[in-house]
Amino acid sequence: MRLSFLVILLLLSFGVFADEKLVRGLGPEPDSLDIHLAQGVSALNVLRDIREGLMTLSAAGQPINGVAESIGMQADDRLAIVHLKHDLSWSDGSPLRAADFVRGWQRAVTPATAAANAVLLDPVVNALAIRQGKQAIDSLGIRALDEYTLEIRLNRKLPWLNWLLAHPLTYPLAEKADAGINTNTSANAKVDQRNGPFNGAYTLASWTPNDRLVLLRNPHFHSRETVALERIEYIPIPNPNTELNRFRAGELHMTETIPPARFDWLKENYANELKVYPYLGTFFLGLNLRQPPLAGNTNLRRALLLAIDRDKLTALVLAAGEKPAFSLVPPGLGEYQQQYPGGAGQQQAAREKTAAALYRQAGYSKENPLHLELRINSSSTHRRMALAVSAMWKQNLGVVTRIVHEEWKVFVNNRSQAVITEVFRGGWIGDFPDPVTFLSLFISDNVQNWSGYESLRFNNLMALAEDQSNPQQRLQLLQQAEKQLLDDVPMIPLYYYVSRHLVDQRVSGYSDNTLDIHLSRYLDLEQR
Repeated sequence: MRLSFLVILLLLSFGVFADEKLVRGLGPEPDSLDIHLAQGVSALNVLRDIREGLMTLSAAGQPINGVAESIGMQADDRLAIVHLKHDLSWSDGSPLRAADFVRGWQRAVTPATAAANAVLLDPVVNALAIRQGKQAIDSLGIRALDEYTLEIRLNRKLPWLNWLLAHPLTYPLAEKADAGINTNTSANAKVDQRNGPFNGAYTLASWTPNDRLVLLRNPHFHSRETVALERIEYIPIPNPNTELNRFRAGELHMTETIPPARFDWLKENYANELKVYPYLGTFFLGLNLRQPPLAGNTNLRRALLLAIDRDKLTALVLAAGEKPAFSLVPPGLGEYQQQYPGGAGQQQAAREKTAAALYRQAGYSKENPLHLELRINSSSTHRRMALAVSAMWKQNLGVVTRIVHEEWKVFVNNRSQAVITEVFRGGWIGDFPDPVTFLSLFISDNVQNWSGYESLRFNNLMALAEDQSNPQQRLQLLQQAEKQLLDDVPMIPLYYYVSRHLVDQRVSGYSDNTLDIHLSRYLDLEQR
């Protein structure tokens, strides 16, 4: 017995049993694991593992039934009747019922919650009025008809309803995790959901900041028999080079990204592990239009936009498969036609000449340079981008740029406050494959409108598109809205994302998809 025990200890120490858990790189530390406050991709990825909505996503990234047994549409697709599965429990064994969704959705639109993504619920009856403090919470267009049936009333047809029902914003909220949604106080925003209960394939067992998040298989999950792995560990690693080193050392089975300028080396040395795929996302630099020098100076903003050589930026600086971007809405969204700002169709030399002329018209020159602050979150990729952009602005215009690096949570707070920002790292990953998920960011009252962009024409076009039942006319209105946005230059598109990961060859169940969402419930790990 003693020998067997020692052998087991030795086997454990050499990692033979390590394959009982899957270790994933996470990127930055999650900003929150509150379903209504989380904004970053890392937080949303963890939430999708430990919680589940009426819909969820398949391994291929398509919406499928989650907690819902069925969803039927009535009244010209403006009324949804949702029947829940009957074997639903929270991770503590307490029953999960329709009222938990009503509670969650009401908290999401309560003004005191300040939910970052609450605008996604605006198609629900009275959601916008509640967010604006004009309607009572219980007027929201969702109610429990009985323990297993929900009624959802919409203002209009919603082509992306199934995607909305899979988003963490719409997840249920257990009664014991609620701080009292009817209080309308700031205490409502301080609910700590890290302690559960949970209703996803996994539960959050522990979260050690800057070390790891440990997830354990949820024995009360409705499809627990399909979940292969007992334990998932997410490792926050903001530096891609560090993440690569840990993957090469066998400490990670999956990385969140790859380092800049290592793409060709990885293709040669890790061809079987490297996964690169088109991604529904656009990286941009946001411009603070609430204060000088960028407020009220379209010529200056357009000069900054045209002075950047995106081909050099993506091919030589980032060098990880990114594609140059001049539009906010990325390619690949059906019949939607991408829009571009004035001057984008020129060759780069002509763009730079136009940029220099606009710079002078804006009142600046190399003798009287513009001084700007470019704020980014700490990341080697963003640092390389910022250095390259500032060098191009310096060379082509004479702009003097100060680069400010901040830890992710500090950066997110400063960006949302928009008090000390001038130019800042932006970007958006689509919540669903529709142009509105990108364009709605710049509607005047969207809390994620970090630039403070206000355009009556843009807002009106977006509103008309929302009410348009003809798909073709809807797309035309959205295209006009994007053209207006790009010509006003509240942000500078730089490149379209691609998803890029290193995945151990023993990992099975991994499937490329344009949303780059890979739920741990579909993954397995072959034994050595």
